[in-house]
Amino acid sequence: MNEHVTLLHPDARDPTARGVSSGFPVDLLSQSAGRLRVLALLYAFVFFMAGIVPALLLPGERARFLGSFLQWGPGVIGIVVALLVAAVIRSASLPLPTAMNIGLAFEVASSYAIAAAEFADPMGLEMHGGMIGLSWVAVWIVLFTVVVPTPPRRAVLAALASVSSVPVTIVLIIASRATSFRIDPAQFFFGLVFPYLLVVGMAYVGARVVYQLGTEVKRARELGSYRLEQKLGEGGMGEVWRAQHRMLARPAAIKLIRPSFAGDGPAGVSEEAVRRFEREAQVIARLRSPHTVELFDFGIAADGAFYYVMELLDGLDADSLLQRFGPTPPERAIYLLRQVCHSLSEAQSCGLVHRDIKPANIFLCRYGEEYDFVKVLDFGIVRAVRDSADTSPVHTRENAVQGTPAFIAPEQAMGTDLDGRADIYATGCVAYWLLTGQFVFTAETPMGLLLQHAQTAPTPPSARTDLPIPAALDELVLSCLAKDPANRPQSARELSLRLAEVDGASAWTQERAREWWTTHQLALP
Repeated sequence: MNEHVTLLHPDARDPTARGVSSGFPVDLLSQSAGRLRVLALLYAFVFFMAGIVPALLLPGERARFLGSFLQWGPGVIGIVVALLVAAVIRSASLPLPTAMNIGLAFEVASSYAIAAAEFADPMGLEMHGGMIGLSWVAVWIVLFTVVVPTPPRRAVLAALASVSSVPVTIVLIIASRATSFRIDPAQFFFGLVFPYLLVVGMAYVGARVVYQLGTEVKRARELGSYRLEQKLGEGGMGEVWRAQHRMLARPAAIKLIRPSFAGDGPAGVSEEAVRRFEREAQVIARLRSPHTVELFDFGIAADGAFYYVMELLDGLDADSLLQRFGPTPPERAIYLLRQVCHSLSEAQSCGLVHRDIKPANIFLCRYGEEYDFVKVLDFGIVRAVRDSADTSPVHTRENAVQGTPAFIAPEQAMGTDLDGRADIYATGCVAYWLLTGQFVFTAETPMGLLLQHAQTAPTPPSARTDLPIPAALDELVLSCLAKDPANRPQSARELSLRLAEVDGASAWTQERAREWWTTHQLALP
């Protein structure tokens, strides 16, 4: 999956999820809400198949079943409530605390429906005689507690309210004098109270075990001052999580880089990898361009995974922009590319090469009161980790060139030394993509793409789109795609200045950007 898209889009339920329980990670609670919905649907299905279908299919039972509300009422009400709960829980906008409270209320209501279906019919109650036995309510309570994790105290309260359904139902039937069934106090306690207190104890033990597992997972997800809350994405090199600073209550995005990606197994990480990672992270943390994603923190987890903490943004990447809305007008492409150049220019002055400039690493967001604000992602850290694991020219253990084949410079494809002009080439590929919605080259295999980048002259972008592209912009993109780095713009600053000289470069304004975002806000993630 595209980890950069999900990197910056938390679940709609997430902002209110922290108040549910301090013992469960948010993603586990989200899964609990999903399991609650499945359990409600299962409840409705089983109630219908076991309690209603047989009565309707058996001729001798049909008249009696339909003739009394006490026969069909509890089952129908229970099924309707279960279906309503399943429908409400499905809403993505429903806060997790509300969803879990609805779940506990459903546990109690459904228990009363089961008890009513079993015992509300006076004739059925008399058939039990003095030995009523354990109700299906007991099975339901234990199942609910295990399937839908709940803090132990709340689980006990809900279980107590649920088990009360059996004695309350029977007492009401006896009090109504609708049956000749009678039970003495000792039988009442040991038959209708004591067994269900044991069920409550079992429910508490189950809730406690699940709760402890949740807290252990939560503790395992703590990295330095940050607590991992929700997995947002997963890619070839690791995972991306939404996280929260434990003291500042500041949301952030944390990227975990697997130890195997750095050339080491889970048993340990080489000292050289650690030094390289720390050195590169320190340099990147000093970058101050507003168009470079801000690095808050970095470190190494207990399992050897490298991690770094970034600002959490709201928007979409350039890849998603094109996939969903088509090619961008030239003036907007220039507006976005100049912001990319701002980020790359500072990095180049520090001797850094990004080496993976691509649409997925160019993020568009609303930043304060600015729209179409660009942030360049994944700056340098991945290169630092990988380079320390493999010092060969191609920088991989599997002889695959590091980078994205559709946006890779010829010298990078050939495994030769790189400088900032490799990022200029990649920026030209991104410009091509923004203007045409197509890659510079296509091939059936990554190796075929690398060969074309190294050997084939690109077709002008104006020849591959019906949208008008200024001749100066057409030529500038082709100059960025020159095979020889000496024939490209020599710096990101130079590229930015040349973009500004294109006719109509200033036509995309903040007002137009605001209008676009306002128009399409419902279509954004």
